[in-house]
Amino acid sequence: MTENSFFKNVNNIPLHIGSVVTVESSPGHDVGVVSLTGELVKIQMKKKKASEESALKIYRQANQKDLEVWQEVRKKEESVKIDARKIAHRLGLEMKITDVEYQGDASKVTFYYTADNRVDFRMLIKEYAGAFRTKIDMKQIGFRQEAAKVGGIGSCGRELCCSTWLTDFRSVNTNVARYQQLSINPQKLAGQCGKLKCCLNYELDSYLDALSNFPSSSTMLDTEKGRAFCIKIDVFKKKMWFAYVDSSMAWYDFDIDLVKKLIAKNKKGERTPPLEDLKQPEVPLQTIDLIQENSVDRFEKKNKAFNKNRPQNQNRPNNNQNNQAQAQGSRKPRPDRPQNSDKSERPVRTENTNPNANSNNQPRQQKPQQPKAQVEKVETAQGSDAEKKPNPNKKKFKKKFPPKKDNNA
Repeated sequence: MTENSFFKNVNNIPLHIGSVVTVESSPGHDVGVVSLTGELVKIQMKKKKASEESALKIYRQANQKDLEVWQEVRKKEESVKIDARKIAHRLGLEMKITDVEYQGDASKVTFYYTADNRVDFRMLIKEYAGAFRTKIDMKQIGFRQEAAKVGGIGSCGRELCCSTWLTDFRSVNTNVARYQQLSINPQKLAGQCGKLKCCLNYELDSYLDALSNFPSSSTMLDTEKGRAFCIKIDVFKKKMWFAYVDSSMAWYDFDIDLVKKLIAKNKKGERTPPLEDLKQPEVPLQTIDLIQENSVDRFEKKNKAFNKNRPQNQNRPNNNQNNQAQAQGSRKPRPDRPQNSDKSERPVRTENTNPNANSNNQPRQQKPQQPKAQVEKVETAQGSDAEKKPNPNKKKFKKKFPPKKDNNA
């Protein structure tokens, strides 16, 4: 039993929310779950205008046999729905089988269907009775009730209101969207049932309350520059936007108190000042030229402007010139050393290779500064090469002055 109905506990059975009970039905009995008890039931009956005389009886709490039969027939509902759709399609009926519900004792099966026009299903009932071997009951429902039975997730990300808590379905028309300043877009305003969303009615009363203080949206202002019409209303900011009939590209927003004063001035036969004298124009977003912003060259323009405003550092060394100087092996002259243009006249410095001289313990005598050359190999009396002492300036002239060969060696 999927529908909510009211039942009387005539036998005073101790029940609570969630109890599985066996209730009166026609024919036989049905099985259901208690969803509400106590005084709250009377409030719901008064809200739905249900009389106590029409309430059926509760027989007992469901026993094990009732539960087994109920669970067995509920497992067959999906396969029966598929077979029922095939039979309806074979008969060529313009209807859609939405849901199938078995009674708790399997004595009756109810088919819920939707259709745009009236359907003659007399042959369909005979086919169903012969196929399912039970009593057939057909119930036509609307598209909102169909969405409530099927269920789903709405555009808000939550479960559908009609399948959770909403019990009555009020009609929703396009005027509800107009009152809330919504664009009439069927794809955004329609729900899963294909009709306008039920949630459009939730805030309608608040909007109607706020709009009661607004002048009519068809208000026309007679100004010295020409006639102006209302193009937009903001309920939350309590503002109205006006534009000239001849040029509607510039919009002017005013508080509703000022608009009422301007309307009263027009009723006296006086023209109001131009809109631009009362308010600075506001250019709507759709008229802004976005070509320059979307251009690929916008990054280059920004870089050029940044480099133009960037201070130039004259003392900053040029890396390209330094790299070229190092590649050529050029070196700046030192003031403490004489520069000899003739490399062949440079003297060759020899060192004492006497093994008896204790050169490590005696400090070297400083000689006057003169151009230094590479240390050549000199043969001793024994015919062996002398050891070369390290020259701290040798590395500096390694590239410029390559070592000379000794022709006498």
